[in-house]
Amino acid sequence: MTSQLDWKHVNFSNSDDTAWVRDQSGVSPIVVEALLSDESRPRALHIEDGILVILRGINLNSGSDAEDMISVRLWLERDRIISASRRPLKSLDILRQQRKQGHGPASPASFAIQLIDTLSDFIGEVTDGIESRLDQAEDRVNEAGSILKNSPFSVLRRQSARIRRYLAPQREALDNLARYPEPIFNEAQAAELREQTNRITLMLEDLDLVRERALVAQEEFLGMIAYQQNTRMLLLSIVAAIFLPLSFLTGLMGMNVAGLPGTENHWAFSIIVILMTVIAVLILLVFRARKWL
Repeated sequence: MTSQLDWKHVNFSNSDDTAWVRDQSGVSPIVVEALLSDESRPRALHIEDGILVILRGINLNSGSDAEDMISVRLWLERDRIISASRRPLKSLDILRQQRKQGHGPASPASFAIQLIDTLSDFIGEVTDGIESRLDQAEDRVNEAGSILKNSPFSVLRRQSARIRRYLAPQREALDNLARYPEPIFNEAQAAELREQTNRITLMLEDLDLVRERALVAQEEFLGMIAYQQNTRMLLLSIVAAIFLPLSFLTGLMGMNVAGLPGTENHWAFSIIVILMTVIAVLILLVFRARKWL
């Protein structure tokens, strides 16, 4: 970053940085509260001679979920920029590194556009990754046994929903900047903002499609599981239906009381076995005739 640009970055969870913003930055109270607020929603506001921009970026910190997006706040003036965040953001680190190397953006407008472009790059990578994992899950949807223990569809839907939560207002913020670029952005930079708005719109459409595809695949997967369970229950029911009359017959003939037929006939056991076999075959034929098998 060249020497013409006055860039101050603050961590609004740090008490010294917070005190500087409140007492020494010289910005209006509205901007101070927006820069230091614990909760934020992406938006763009024109305040006096500056523009307040609040955006969200992908969380690439170790051990964090990418969809737990990090808030970055920008206060843009003609010759100064104040940025604020609570957690490290890789997009800001890239700009900081460029500044050290002496070839970063030279104005608040170019700083904002480059930051927006870098944020969109990382969001696009995560969106592409979600789509790729969904493609793999859909290819394996017929392998119900491998998906049963850890179905990815609900996870992908939650990830896409959390990212979309911030992308929708972020698109509105960029659209607002593109339509009302003055006094910070010129017409060429406003055109770049419109392109970034269109880029975010395409990402939103991709995320919407991911949610719909994941929902359809989840329903298909659950249908396959239900079908398998019904098939198993049908098999158990058939086995029970076959052995129920056979169990009744064996229980009846196995009573240890006087007067049972065949107790003196050495052919009695064979007759009972043949009778039970005939009953089982008849039951199977009835099931086949009713198309239960």
